[in-house]
Amino acid sequence: MPRPDSATVFSTMPSPVGELLLTADDAGVTGLFMDAHRHGPVHTEGWRRDDERLAEVRRQLDEYFAGTRRTFDLALNPRGTDFQHAVWRALREIPYARTCSYGAVASAIGNPKGVRAVGLANGRNPISIIVPCHRVVGSDGSLTGYGGGIERKQWLLAHEQRFAGQPSLFPGESLDKR
Repeated sequence: MPRPDSATVFSTMPSPVGELLLTADDAGVTGLFMDAHRHGPVHTEGWRRDDERLAEVRRQLDEYFAGTRRTFDLALNPRGTDFQHAVWRALREIPYARTCSYGAVASAIGNPKGVRAVGLANGRNPISIIVPCHRVVGSDGSLTGYGGGIERKQWLLAHEQRFAGQPSLFPGESLDKR
């Protein structure tokens, strides 16, 4: 559960998918946003740049983009509803270079009829890449919306496939069949 707001710090970094804006507070990473991100940060007043405090986040992202990191080991503190938090936890269970459908995520959180709500929560994920919302696809395997743009979603999935050398899950497969 996120802690009450504390001072937000930020940093930026270049990446193969464009400039990334990283944010954190005392409890952990609060955001990873791409330029032109559909649901980017709204309140930036009082933020303080602190590249040193976000150095570990940048290091792990550099390793991910280099193909040497498949999971992230960072304290996270996204702001959202209980339902959104349930969805975001489920997203972190999708293995590297694998995909699953919105329906599979809905089933994984115990709400199989909540596909649309899962899609909305997925789209509001404030910590892209680290919380891998790009790994969720339509029930027919199609690439559906992505806050950073479909081209970036395609790039991230292809990037993971390149380093994993394994096929994706069938879109309807559940998360607990690993």
